[in-house]
Amino acid sequence: MREVLKDLVSAVAAGHTVGLGTVVRTFKSAPRPAGASMMVDADGRAVGSVSGGCVEGALYELATAVVQDGTPVLQRYGISDNDAFEVGLTCGGILDVFVEAVSQASFPQLQGVCDDVDAGNPVAIVTVIEHPDRSWLGRHLVVRPDGFEGTLGSERADHAVSDDTKGLLAAGRNTTLMYGPDGERRGDGMRVFVISFAPQPRMLVFGAIDFAAAVARQGSFLGYRVTVCDARAVFATKARFPVADEVVVEWPHRYLQAQIDAGAVDPRTVICVLTHDPKFDVPLLEVALRHDVAYIGAMGSRRTHDDRMARLREAGLMKEELQRLSSPIGLDLGSRTPEETAVSIAAEIISLRWGGRGTRLSHMDVRIHHDPLTDAPSP
Repeated sequence: MREVLKDLVSAVAAGHTVGLGTVVRTFKSAPRPAGASMMVDADGRAVGSVSGGCVEGALYELATAVVQDGTPVLQRYGISDNDAFEVGLTCGGILDVFVEAVSQASFPQLQGVCDDVDAGNPVAIVTVIEHPDRSWLGRHLVVRPDGFEGTLGSERADHAVSDDTKGLLAAGRNTTLMYGPDGERRGDGMRVFVISFAPQPRMLVFGAIDFAAAVARQGSFLGYRVTVCDARAVFATKARFPVADEVVVEWPHRYLQAQIDAGAVDPRTVICVLTHDPKFDVPLLEVALRHDVAYIGAMGSRRTHDDRMARLREAGLMKEELQRLSSPIGLDLGSRTPEETAVSIAAEIISLRWGGRGTRLSHMDVRIHHDPLTDAPSP
């Protein structure tokens, strides 16, 4: 929904009712993840995408109809048949899309959500997408780390769902949750979709070298908030790293520990150690490998790697901690230039996030799209 949020808020603030379709669940090789949205505004303009073009035409008609009658719809789009003009997903995937009419009356908290997203504050939207009482459909709960506003239909449901949503918000996850009709955890009948607007995940790049500039560009392109850190002020300058959100002059291990102590490093953070100098990277990796982050990679030759591992073992790191280190950093793409190396590092980060193997798709006979390793739904 993030990609349509500003247009959605603008249209609703102008007093319009907007048709909004959001992917709430996917199966097989669905082209877009849960949380992808498309809106149809009062002028008939479509913004966003749920499938990359396969079902947008049908969704446009459905969203227009939902705006007219006000009744939300949970629609499944599956595999298209042999008729090329039949609505469906030629990729073989399945999408569940919840289509609702959004207005100031139906979602008065929407502007506040947008304000939080702009400010980088964590906030989540919970929407009832299935319920035996149809009057609950489309109701919203806005959840923040310190509380919630709005209602799904009962106080019991609000508290149960908000408690579970806070955990999803901390991890930046979008998913569906099942409850009993009144929010009972051991029941079914009510299904809600949670979309989390967590702050940007961080990429911490240590070592102000030419490879770091290329890695910073890749990190920014992938949506990370990028910090470049080096103890050498002559190299760690904004002029050399214009794409980075922050350029910090500090000893790497001190900076990382301070960020951990401040709560600014979370399980989505990726760390790229490019110094390949023991006096910088060994103390840094001692800190990094003992903390819960998504990825830790270190640059260097095989010889540098062996020396680094010996030093880390001498520092007391355990086998399980050392196994978390990706070294030498990146996937085997045959990279040579800084830009090519940055692509191989980005590829490894993506591969570990989704469980890909880095194999050529033309040599494989399996599904193209992967589920997140921590959030793989079953049909």
